[in-house]
Amino acid sequence: MRIILDTNVLVAALMAPGGPPHQLFEAFLADRFTLVTSNMQIEALSRVTRYPAIRGRILPVQAGAMINAIRSLATVLDRLPAADVSRDPGDDYLFAMPQASEADYLVTGDKADVLRHRKHGKTRIVTALRMVGILKLK
Repeated sequence: MRIILDTNVLVAALMAPGGPPHQLFEAFLADRFTLVTSNMQIEALSRVTRYPAIRGRILPVQAGAMINAIRSLATVLDRLPAADVSRDPGDDYLFAMPQASEADYLVTGDKADVLRHRKHGKTRIVTALRMVGILKLK
């Protein structure tokens, strides 16, 4: 199964050990699914984890370890097709990744925009809690 974890899910995995986003990241590390990402998303994750509000809640070494694991274990897309789907143009790469990878799921916590689409192409868009249930991680 090929899954994209939104950057907000990855950050939440660092901030809330034991929560659904953390469970999903641990499942990825345990090879329960193939994580699909892109260089653009890795750059966004690196940038977001340095924000003062975030940095106060996670250790830089934790963010670095996550980024290193993603780079070495995930399927990293170099080029993404154009996508003009999101109300927030900064999120369009999240819709481009399923187009480039034919991912089965896109997991997000963005209820106001990304999650409202429910599906993009053949990729289902779900919450972290729903994905935990699909993978039977509980």
